[in-house]
Amino acid sequence: MIAVIGLGFVGLTTAVGFAEVTGKKVFCYDIDKNRSDLIKSGIVPFHEPHLGEYLNKHLNKNIIITETISQAIREAEIIFLCVGTPCNDKGNADLSYITAAVNEICAHLNGQYKVITVKSTVPPATISHAVRKIVEENGLKAGEDIGLAHNPEFLREGKCWDDFVYPDRIVIGEYDKKSGDMLENLYKPFNVKIYRVNANTGEFIKYLSNTLLATLISWSNDMSMIADAIGEIDIKAAFEILHEDKRWSGSPANMASYAFPGCGFGGYCLPKDTQALYSKGVECGHESLILQSVIKINEKIAEKTAHKIISAVNNDDRKVAVLGLSFKPDSDDVRETPAAAIIKRLCNEGIEIYAYDPLANDVFKNKYISLPINYKASMEEAIANCSVVAVLTAWAEFKEKAEILRDKTVIDGRYIYEKLGDF
Repeated sequence: MIAVIGLGFVGLTTAVGFAEVTGKKVFCYDIDKNRSDLIKSGIVPFHEPHLGEYLNKHLNKNIIITETISQAIREAEIIFLCVGTPCNDKGNADLSYITAAVNEICAHLNGQYKVITVKSTVPPATISHAVRKIVEENGLKAGEDIGLAHNPEFLREGKCWDDFVYPDRIVIGEYDKKSGDMLENLYKPFNVKIYRVNANTGEFIKYLSNTLLATLISWSNDMSMIADAIGEIDIKAAFEILHEDKRWSGSPANMASYAFPGCGFGGYCLPKDTQALYSKGVECGHESLILQSVIKINEKIAEKTAHKIISAVNNDDRKVAVLGLSFKPDSDDVRETPAAAIIKRLCNEGIEIYAYDPLANDVFKNKYISLPINYKASMEEAIANCSVVAVLTAWAEFKEKAEILRDKTVIDGRYIYEKLGDF
């Protein structure tokens, strides 16, 4: 059985959704008695299509509204916390509702193992630090006496029901394996791919989703202000035509390759066009803070990658193998490639560079003639005498030959390896 604490958009949808899809009994509690009483009478206290119909279908059958948390959790094996986490006056997430709920749950366990599953959006490390600490302060051992997990929701207001019942993926951020096993079993009837990650990663994934959406909206507004400043631009038409790019709407769409970290962007178009539009906006009276940050972040990530490589180098063996010189795989374009800035920084630190790129060795050598690099004809030759290897371009060859890097310290600047498990 399941308990759901907090009956707002997320909590009530979660409770009714589980009742509908799994057939399990769900015990529900909300601190707001007026809200609880409305729900108990079959009224959804906010607008959400389909939710009222299914609430009344399961009310007093698989949906039980309780007066206290203790009643809600008494028979439940998995407890979902769907309480509010608003920002405080300093901009930090207010976890007081989470804290209060966890304390009360711990006080009513009576020796039973239950999984506290935070569905509320909380900052990374909330489960592994803040919630674990509360559990321990109650004399319990997290992962043994009580399970902990984060199970982020991806519900859109106005479409909560469909998003819950027909999800595109389930994320289980488990603190302990038993909790992950129980949640995975609960979600099996949804017949969708389930991703099991650690708690911090689960919490971070939700923030990735929301901050990307917020950034896209603000970027769009920022671009509209540049357009207004320049003048005679049909903003609506420009954005509608932008959406025709097959990277947005292709089958399948492939924008994922852009929303993925690495060591920076390069090539001919992105650097010059970002800089040019930023400069044009300034000229016309609008300084784009987003484009300014894009330029600075691209410089900063290259510096950060160089620092990681330098930190890995042993003072007695100052050699590094660099795999990848072009700005992207399947191309020999080295214009504004992040590899150039990173290698320059390494050379300034007195590090000897052995480099290999499947296509771009000669092009890079001719363009960056001042960089003292030992160019090699193969991946094997490049890494032969180096204990540290830096992967700066996501060529398939580098992943296919991961086995030969087993005894090396690898700085994976493109995240092409699965937690370095390919070694």
